[in-house]
Amino acid sequence: MPDAPVFAAQKRRILAIANQKGGVGKTTTAINLATALAAVGEKVVLVDLDPQGNASTGLGIDRAARSRHIYDVLTGEIDLDQAALATAVPNLFIVPSTTDLTSAEIELASLPNRNHRLHIAFRTAAASYQHILIDCPPSLGLLTLNALVAADAVLVPLQCEFFALEGLSLLLKTIEGVRAALNPALAVQGVVLTMYDQRNKLTDQVAQDVRQHLGEVVYDTVIPRNVRVSEAPSHGKPALIYDPHCAGTEAYIKLAREMLRRERQVDAA
Repeated sequence: MPDAPVFAAQKRRILAIANQKGGVGKTTTAINLATALAAVGEKVVLVDLDPQGNASTGLGIDRAARSRHIYDVLTGEIDLDQAALATAVPNLFIVPSTTDLTSAEIELASLPNRNHRLHIAFRTAAASYQHILIDCPPSLGLLTLNALVAADAVLVPLQCEFFALEGLSLLLKTIEGVRAALNPALAVQGVVLTMYDQRNKLTDQVAQDVRQHLGEVVYDTVIPRNVRVSEAPSHGKPALIYDPHCAGTEAYIKLAREMLRRERQVDAA
């Protein structure tokens, strides 16, 4: 594994990784950022809130092993610690997802505190977790709303493509709505540009437009298109384990450093 960040955040952070558009590298970012944070020695739990369960698969959790999962946590049958499974990465745990989660949007609507189910679950989670990362579904429904209500901040993976800003605008409006009505402390921690291809002039133009529009909220680190990163989930491994020296791995290590630096700045403010 490559060199990890040399410092850790000062207190527990709950980070929602969200974008209502699919195929932007959201789950890949969740898996590899969680792995990079665990590599520094922090205890991290990744909550797979996507009914597709790709984060669970990408960390090598077989579907037969998911007898306890995030659906049971949301419905109050078990607590978060009971659902968390150890992964092959030291210090990294995952609360897996199953297809049962597809019906959660309907069932949660009739439960009390429907917008706060995840927030309530996190209040009883082990205090030893230093980061809780939430891989949100590619939609702005009740599951994503639960994540935004529970989170301290949102990290937005944004693909370098023509319609990127249009989709981002809708997400930012949703975040503003959640901040106004349900979670006043919610912040946009950063936007990370993914699937960056320096050979493509459109990629460069999109990156420039995003930075001009959003300014410092955009991370300096960009995640390149990388075959090894794309291959890793089929082996049930994060890219940082599958190929520690590929360009994608190096980018996620840099992203973790930059993210932790931003968190230290927030703590110092």
